[in-house]
Amino acid sequence: MKPNKAVAVIVAVSIAAAGTSALAFGKMRGEGERGSRGEMRFEQLDADKDGKLSRAELEAGPAARFASTDVNKDGKITADEVTADGHKRAEKRFGKMLARLDADKDGELSLEELKGGERHAQMFDRLDADKDGFVSKDEMRKMRKMGKRHDHRKKSY
Repeated sequence: MKPNKAVAVIVAVSIAAAGTSALAFGKMRGEGERGSRGEMRFEQLDADKDGKLSRAELEAGPAARFASTDVNKDGKITADEVTADGHKRAEKRFGKMLARLDADKDGELSLEELKGGERHAQMFDRLDADKDGFVSKDEMRKMRKMGKRHDHRKKSY
């Protein structure tokens, strides 16, 4: 094999492997058994439950996610398989939203329910730190920083 072809083959294989890993790792994002922002939980990755993650345990996470999406077990993920998995995750997310926001318990969300009513008014009141009836960039920035710190504490690895 000529050097240029060898390099091209190596690059192509590397790109394919990286793409597969990225797709499998991306599958770790979503709802359910994952953390607050979609990361797989530490407890799930820690297969031997020793409180530490080995290289093998970290590498097994994406493989498990890949396997759960590969419905027909042919070693490849198709657009249909990824789409079906996405629909399942969306249904779970919507179920959680429905449980939280469906004030009249009719199994549907109206615009008013999505807007949050009193909940949004309370959020605005918390954001408006100087109580001038407006939310400034500075107030929004401070709230975002507080939210990031709060979210970081909530994560369960």
